[in-house]
Amino acid sequence: MRFIRSLLLLIYFVVFTVPYAIACFIAFPFMRADKRYWMAAGWCATTLHVVRWLNGIRYRIEGFENLPDGPAVLLSKHQSAWETLAFPALMPRPLCYVFKRELLFVPFFGWALGLLKMVHIDRKEGKYAFESVIRQGKARMAEGAWVIMFPEGTRTPTGRKGKYKTGGARFAIATGAPVVPIAHNAGRVWPRNSFFKYPGIVTVSIGKPIETTGLTPDEVNTRVETWIEAEMHRIDPAAYSAADSTPAAARI
Repeated sequence: MRFIRSLLLLIYFVVFTVPYAIACFIAFPFMRADKRYWMAAGWCATTLHVVRWLNGIRYRIEGFENLPDGPAVLLSKHQSAWETLAFPALMPRPLCYVFKRELLFVPFFGWALGLLKMVHIDRKEGKYAFESVIRQGKARMAEGAWVIMFPEGTRTPTGRKGKYKTGGARFAIATGAPVVPIAHNAGRVWPRNSFFKYPGIVTVSIGKPIETTGLTPDEVNTRVETWIEAEMHRIDPAAYSAADSTPAAARI
C-alpha cells in the first residue's frame, strides 16, 4: 500500500504540475509580481492537501507568533523536499529562495522560477556573485518578502547535522535584517532521496528572531546552529538517541 500511495503521488506531480505550470506561463504576463507568487504558492498548498489525504502527511507549527512584522531572513533546517514546497504555503509573506542560476533551465519548475521574483546566484560572477544576491535580496525585502536560505546547503538525513555555512548570516548582516531560525523533522515522512513517503506529523518550530546588528557572521551562524540543533533534539529525540546511531530515515 505504501508503494502504491507513493507511486500515486509521483503520478500526481507529473499530471498536475505540467498543466499548472502552463497555466502560470499564460497568466503571469497579465499579473502583478505578488499575484504571480500566490498563484505559484497555490500549487504548494494543493500539494500539502494531496500528501495529507494520499500519504497521511500532516504538520503542526510551533512558534508562529515569533515571525516578525518586517524584513527577515529565514534560516531553516533542510531534510527533504517537503519544506521547500510547504513553506510558501505556510508563511504569511512571500518567500524569496536563493538558488543557483542553473535551475532556471529545468523544464517547467525552473521556467516558473524565472517568472517569479526570486534571488538567483550566478557562480560565474565569482566574487561579485554575493554582491548580486545582496542587491536582489534588498529589493525583494523592500517589497515585503522574506528571504529564505538553508544554511546546510544540501538535504541532510534525519538525525544528522550538516556543516552550517555563513552565507545566510552574511546576507542578513549586509541587509540589516534579523534572522529567524526554523527547525523541523520533515525527513521523518519524506526521507532524502527516497521514493517512499511515510504517514506522520511534521513538526515545524519557529524560533525568535535573532538581531544581527553588531554581530559577526560566525556569531550569527553559531546562534542559528545552536538553536536549530537543540530544537531538533527536542522535537525528534528518537533520531538523536545515543543508544542508536542509525539514521532515523533508515529505520522507518
